[in-house]
Amino acid sequence: MTLTRVERERISDSRLKVQSISTSLKHVDPSKVPHFAEIADCLEDADKNLAEALRSTSPDAFHK
Repeated sequence: MTLTRVERERISDSRLKVQSISTSLKHVDPSKVPHFAEIADCLEDADKNLAEALRSTSPDAFHK
């Protein structure tokens, strides 16, 4: 699968947003947020999947 430069940028931006949310949640009392563990797991999975999407693209995607 080949991503365009714009797609790579969008995925990178989204990944940074997910990481920012994860970091912010570390300062929240989990007992005050319903399903906190599930939310944290979901964010972790999203980060891993976005990272995988970026790794699995061909290097020539940067030239488009």
